Amino acid sequence: MDNLFLKIISLENLFGSWEEFKSGKRKKRDVQEFEQSLENNLFKLHYELKNKTYQHSNYTSFYVTDPKLRHIHKAVVRDRIVHHAIYRVLYPLFDQSFIYDSYSCRDDKGTHRAVNRLALFSKRASKNYTETCFVLKCDVRKFFDSVDHEMLKGLIRATVKDADTLALVDSIIDSFGKDLGYINSGQMSLDFASPKGMPIGNLTSQLFANVYLNDLDCFVKHTLKAKYYLRYCDDFLILDPDECKLAEYKQKVRDFLKAKLKLDLHKDKVSIRCLTQGIDFLGYIVKPHCRILRTKTKKRMLKRVGKKNLPSYLGLLSHCNGYELEENVKALVDGMEPKE
Repeated sequence: MDNLFLKIISLENLFGSWEEFKSGKRKKRDVQEFEQSLENNLFKLHYELKNKTYQHSNYTSFYVTDPKLRHIHKAVVRDRIVHHAIYRVLYPLFDQSFIYDSYSCRDDKGTHRAVNRLALFSKRASKNYTETCFVLKCDVRKFFDSVDHEMLKGLIRATVKDADTLALVDSIIDSFGKDLGYINSGQMSLDFASPKGMPIGNLTSQLFANVYLNDLDCFVKHTLKAKYYLRYCDDFLILDPDECKLAEYKQKVRDFLKAKLKLDLHKDKVSIRCLTQGIDFLGYIVKPHCRILRTKTKKRMLKRVGKKNLPSYLGLLSHCNGYELEENVKALVDGMEPKE
């Protein structure tokens, strides 16, 4: 980990971060404005980082529905390039310590691999669907709003020792809520002694989320010794033939989250279901021998599908048993009446 800070702020890394950041954003006005004086902007950013005069700007706040309502905080272009620069250098350091079955925002992982893994776990835990299997499904309550800044910094310091890198990372963490207090469980507060929250829009937040929840992963895998466990961001599942064992796991996980990470489970999004009922996970319903699209996802697809987004929707359907739905989607795009 020699010269971590120098790697992060190097011109090579900043230009590489720009190349990654601009992908798919070239038509955005703020990106175009930054690109008009690209070299000057990046050299200035490098100078400020090198001389410790860099300061993170305030965020622009807005809401999106994807499908549930999310509060997004968007940083300015120069700050997002810094986020990418940090991510490019720190991600490999942390990723090697993550468990295999953590699937959010990691290379060669993602939603489809997570759903495939769930299907494999379902088959194994039920002994090829010949025995009853149950699934504990959990959701961390208001995770991004609840991340404790000081705890996150401590977890990062367990891996990163370089003082300059830590100072820069701290500035990114503390940039959220610096002008508003902090966001705690969705409410604004003026308690600066215990800042909380991470902006959903930051690339660094994706890495920090895995760093923060890695202790949960290790607790479930190594202390509870749950054989069939997987997590995607703040959603996670445990499969087991013993329903009573899963009930015990639920309480132990809740106690661990409160005591160690200052988090809690969402009371309305924790359930223990039999595998044959179908497991709702990442847009799909996984059942023995089949996988179908979630009803809400299906309705949203039929409402929004068009020629431009048809390929992406067909790709989504390729990961489940969706032949009839695929035909209906194609019919809609062609101006025909879909089948019932």
